[in-house]
Amino acid sequence: MTAPKLLSLVAALCLLGQGAVADEFGDAERGEKVFAQCKGCHMVGAKAKNRIGPTLNSLFSRQAASVEGFAYSKAFKRAGAKGLEWHADTLDTFLETPRQMVPGTRMSFRGLPDKQDRLDLIAYLRSFSVSPANIPEADPTAAPTDHDLDPEILALVGDPEYGAYLSSECTTCHQASGGDEGIPSIVLWPEEDFVLAMHAYKAKKRIHPVMNMIAGRLSDEEIAALAAYFVAPEE
Repeated sequence: MTAPKLLSLVAALCLLGQGAVADEFGDAERGEKVFAQCKGCHMVGAKAKNRIGPTLNSLFSRQAASVEGFAYSKAFKRAGAKGLEWHADTLDTFLETPRQMVPGTRMSFRGLPDKQDRLDLIAYLRSFSVSPANIPEADPTAAPTDHDLDPEILALVGDPEYGAYLSSECTTCHQASGGDEGIPSIVLWPEEDFVLAMHAYKAKKRIHPVMNMIAGRLSDEEIAALAAYFVAPEE
C-alpha cells in the first residue's frame, strides 16, 4: 500500500463516530487538492507558520483562537472563549459556511458547499494532528468503550480532592490546562470515558508501555478519583 493510500485509510478510520461525519469517510489524498483553496492563507506541515490565517497543524481538539502569536479577530476570540473547539463535526459545520458559524470573522472564504469536499479536506487536515494509530485517545477517535468493565467499578464515586493529589504523575505529560500539543488532553473527559480508558490500559486491552505501567499500579478507587478530578480540574 502506498503512503498516500495508507494516509487515506488512517484518516478514514479517524472519522468514525464523529457526529455529522459518522457514516462517511474522507479521502486525504483528494483533500490535499481541496486544500489548494485554503493555502493562500493557511499553512500545514513540517514548515508551517502563521500567515494571513493561523497554521493548521494539530488542529483537532484545539480550542478556537488559541494559536500562539496569531492576531485573531474579536469574533474568533469570542467563539474560542465560549468553548468552540475543532473536531470533525465542528469543522464540517464551519467549512460549509464559516461566516454563519463565526459571524464577524475576517475570513473571506465563503465555504465548501459540497459535503464530500469537506470530508476530504477534514481527512487531509487530520493527518497533521496526533496519530490515533499511536495514541487511541487522539481526537477524533476518543471512544474508550473497548473494554467490558464490572458495573460496580463504573459505579464508584471518585474523590476529586484525592484525584488532585494523584494527578501530578498525569500532568508530567498531559497538560493541566487542557492543551493537546503532542499528547491528547485528558481534561474535561466524561468520568466514565476516563475510567474505561484507564482500565483498558490496566488490562492491556490497549497497548502503550507507559500507560500500561501507570494504570497497572492504580487501584479502582484511584482511577475513579482521577476521573472525578479531570472532569473539571481546578485552575
